[in-house]
Amino acid sequence: MDIGYLLDLMVKKLASDLHVRVFSPPVLRIDGELIVQEDLPVSSIKEVESAFEHVTTPEQREVFYKTKELDFAYSIPGLARFRVSVLRQRGTISLAFRSVPFKIFTIDQLQLPQLCKQLVQKPRGLILVTGPTGSGKSTTMAAMIDHLNDTMRRNVITIEDPIEYLHSNKKCLIAQRDLGDDTNSFDIALIHALRHDPDVIVVGEMRDLPTVTTALRAAETGHLVLATLHTVDASQTVDRVIDMYPSDQQPQIRLQFSQVLVAIISQALLPRLQTKGRIGAFEILLANPAVRNLIREGKTFELASIMQLNSALGMQTLDNCLAEFVKHKLVSREEALLRSSHPDRLEKMI
Repeated sequence: MDIGYLLDLMVKKLASDLHVRVFSPPVLRIDGELIVQEDLPVSSIKEVESAFEHVTTPEQREVFYKTKELDFAYSIPGLARFRVSVLRQRGTISLAFRSVPFKIFTIDQLQLPQLCKQLVQKPRGLILVTGPTGSGKSTTMAAMIDHLNDTMRRNVITIEDPIEYLHSNKKCLIAQRDLGDDTNSFDIALIHALRHDPDVIVVGEMRDLPTVTTALRAAETGHLVLATLHTVDASQTVDRVIDMYPSDQQPQIRLQFSQVLVAIISQALLPRLQTKGRIGAFEILLANPAVRNLIREGKTFELASIMQLNSALGMQTLDNCLAEFVKHKLVSREEALLRSSHPDRLEKMI
């Protein structure tokens, strides 16, 4: 098994992911579907270990043998970058490669909401990009940062695990920090980033309480903070942030969160109905006085009705977006219902 050949095949077939495991042929994920490459031989233990050694450094292997897990970025000049995840299963190595193109697609090319252009130019506050794994959060954030880089002079610091899209300085000054190579934790990197005269801070993932606390403080002290969360819609996102805190601190956090929030963009990727490829569905919550009030009062279940009432401002629920896609035959009814948090409500809308 030649790992270089497999990565080349992955890019040629426009696959988002490649899975290499023992006793199985390589598997590609294309347009969201796992496709076993049956014309390729089954991978042996020795071949998978050899592929692992080919893409890692001695230092990375040392970390893996100690912790039994490893995440890093791997580059093939002229082809693509890959986010690599390595873990042990049943005593053997399992490799997963996620393709990250060298080219950063624009907001227009990705057909993201036009509102993204205005949001990333805000002087301060918190913008959350949310969605399940593989829904394109990193790609959306990269497009927003690229738009800022084309249009405004800002000092941008990103903290990522690992670095995915590579940004060059255009109008912005951009520093990208890799968790593991450049820093040991999101929250410590965030504290030090605040001392580095930033205008914009990008946090790869708000995964623990110290990181959330520092991100809220950064947004409060006059910085624009962009971060991702693994939540499916706006109300679940608000609840997830608040629920990270002990109950006695939650009223204070509700107040703080309501004051710094600028927007929540929740997204899902769905297979197109009539052509190849996938299409992004978006929920957009913008923090206006009514939204801030509901967050303060803990009435997140009412956020959906606020989004529906304020469509003129650019807000929309995921169900609104999915219903439009079904009406225009862009995605199948079944797929839309699968992605909805409220399939009964969506069924009525369709």
